[in-house]
Amino acid sequence: MKKNFEDRIEINPKIMLGKPVIKGTRIPVYLILELYAGGYSSKKILKAYPTLTEEDLKAALAYASQTLKNEEIREYII
Repeated sequence: MKKNFEDRIEINPKIMLGKPVIKGTRIPVYLILELYAGGYSSKKILKAYPTLTEEDLKAALAYASQTLKNEEIREYII
């Protein structure tokens, strides 16, 4: 099953040092998450970044969710 963010999220070492961005832009996924965390609504984000779509915002959230879901936690003993 194809994840709903794969067509919209791009990771390219030549764009934003390889940070995940919305494909065709230099808008990183982390920026979208920070805006949501800062209280921005989808409507306000889309107004601030008119090249984005509602689907791009959903893809950013889905990408972040999937990344965290697959993250491995390891205990390091110092």
